[in-house]
Amino acid sequence: LLARIRSSLGVDLPVRRVFEAPTMAELALEVEASLASGRPASGSALLPVVRGGDLPLSFAQQRLWFLDRLEPGSPFYNLPLALRLRGPLAPVSLAGALSEVLGRHEVLRTVFPAREGRPNQHVLAADPFRLPGVDLSGLRGSAAEKELLRLAWEEARRPFDLAAGPVLRGLLTRQSEADHGLLLTLHHIAGDGGSLGIFLRELEALYGALMEGRPSPLAQPSVQYADFAVWQRDELSGDALAGDLGYWRERLVGLPVLELPTDHPRPAVQRFRGATRRLSLPGAGLRELGRREGTTLFMTLLAAFAALLGRYSGQEDLAVGSPVSGRTRPETEGLIGFFVNTLVLRMDLSGSPSFARLLGRAREVGLGAYTHQQVPFERLVEELRPERDLGRSALFQVMLALDPETPSLRLPGLWAERLAVDGATSRFDLTLALSPGEDLSGFIEYDVDLFEGSTVSRLSSHLAELVRQVTASPAVGIWDLPLMPSCERHQVLVEWNGTGSGGTGETVVELFERQARRSPTALALISGEERVTYGELHRRSAALAHRLRELGVGPEVLVALLAERSVEMVVGALGVLRAGGAYVPLDPAYPSARLSWMLEDCGAPVVVTQRSLVGSLPTGPARTVVLEEVADREPPARPDAIEALPGNLAYVIYTSGSTGRPKGVAIEHQAASAFLRWAAETFPIEAL
Repeated sequence: LLARIRSSLGVDLPVRRVFEAPTMAELALEVEASLASGRPASGSALLPVVRGGDLPLSFAQQRLWFLDRLEPGSPFYNLPLALRLRGPLAPVSLAGALSEVLGRHEVLRTVFPAREGRPNQHVLAADPFRLPGVDLSGLRGSAAEKELLRLAWEEARRPFDLAAGPVLRGLLTRQSEADHGLLLTLHHIAGDGGSLGIFLRELEALYGALMEGRPSPLAQPSVQYADFAVWQRDELSGDALAGDLGYWRERLVGLPVLELPTDHPRPAVQRFRGATRRLSLPGAGLRELGRREGTTLFMTLLAAFAALLGRYSGQEDLAVGSPVSGRTRPETEGLIGFFVNTLVLRMDLSGSPSFARLLGRAREVGLGAYTHQQVPFERLVEELRPERDLGRSALFQVMLALDPETPSLRLPGLWAERLAVDGATSRFDLTLALSPGEDLSGFIEYDVDLFEGSTVSRLSSHLAELVRQVTASPAVGIWDLPLMPSCERHQVLVEWNGTGSGGTGETVVELFERQARRSPTALALISGEERVTYGELHRRSAALAHRLRELGVGPEVLVALLAERSVEMVVGALGVLRAGGAYVPLDPAYPSARLSWMLEDCGAPVVVTQRSLVGSLPTGPARTVVLEEVADREPPARPDAIEALPGNLAYVIYTSGSTGRPKGVAIEHQAASAFLRWAAETFPIEAL
């Protein structure tokens, strides 16, 4: 709209003024006020340039060219378009229409060779478009369909040679006389999502004209993408962008990295391996909420997505990337080319705002970004020089896109259906892409090196629940909004929290002794070549328990256990429990300083250990019991039993201390026995 006002009336109107005019009548008043003020349109005219010498790349093209040189043959920036065509297709007319589109748009027949290490654009002659064919009619049943999808995936992944071209390729499959597949792949350096829509509209018009023997109904473009690249270089040089760059420098200073909880450690080098999950969000409530709060649908979605990311990461300051068309001049509206730009939207979640208040922040963020969108993202990265990390993208790691779906193709006498082609790539950690229909349908693209599909599915359900909650209760604080849908809440609170298997009336010792009496000759432990029955384990742990009772061990008394993973470690734990005490496991691999601190913190009066580890024990007041020295003792026939109760401690386990000093977590017998019963039911153990 702003581009049309500038073109037709010769005046600039600030984006905020347009946004704040809710009706066409008020917008007309704003235009009249601008005309009366005599404020001229800014910027130089976009005009054709003389061909013949080297033509520069646009800023966006130069970045993609560099990335292609960095990783040749990468499919990350392939734009696939796969269509099924049903009906009587005329392949000659289709190839002719494709050739006409190439003739109209130089960028589709441009190659990008390097001279002295610098890229330039070289436009090739308008030769007929090559459309090879593959006959699948000999395949039976669903085999043809599977082969079509395989070819579509293969074409989407096949790399381009930017120096030699072409940057657009096609393949026509034939399943039958009335069933064809058209597989087109465009490199991002020559187009974007908006370009695909222009491409299909022109293909539709030219195919129809050729079928009817009419001349082309389309007017020739007044400029080409190369003219835009030259104009952009001139327009955005020197002091022309000083104000816009100043805005972004101030806006993005100290921008933190978004640290989402991932399923896998982040690779040192990003591999761009991705997958997608479909999702749908209710749109009516978001639109109504936006109308009440004075925000666009995109701003409302931005606030909801930022709230979700904040809840997942725990961060109050985060950035979301978002694409904008970049077609700010009317001359570019009908051009195919790489115009799309990326904005960095920094969201402030501090102060526990309500969602309604967060909407106001999203509105200001959006208006500021749109006002200063002239700065190419590539120039922004060059200007801000963020710390480079090969494991993640610069400035932002998550993207939000709200764009109409690529329009369908309507060829005379044919019915066209777009086929979903997953290129199995992901440029960012997460990308939420939605189309603004009655409901918002789309997908989440995710990095498979970071996330499992189940995690992304759960995130999608949390986003949908968050949208439902904010539309119903926008005054609620974003940190208090429920994320779990009712089914997941029931699973977590009821199914996973079920205590029906109990253990509340028994101790771990009672569970063990019952099993030992029932099956004394059954195999209980395997450690390397060593085999131990329940009867033997019962005897050895009883001997240790008797010795510990002599040293005063009983209920609520802690006993440190320093042992390698072995039969002796199990004997030690059971012996402490049968003495009525609670054990504190110590890992022999821990540094001596950590062992000393844990012994001092828990205050255990006794340490049980193996003979080989006695020398590694820190000095202290605790008595030492060596497992090997009591292993062969016979316990008394009737030992003085000091039985622990279900509410007594069974063990104390220390945290890693990664966020500070290690902390001891105390576990009672009733909790431990409940866990053991649950584990036995959930993971049945087969008798050996």
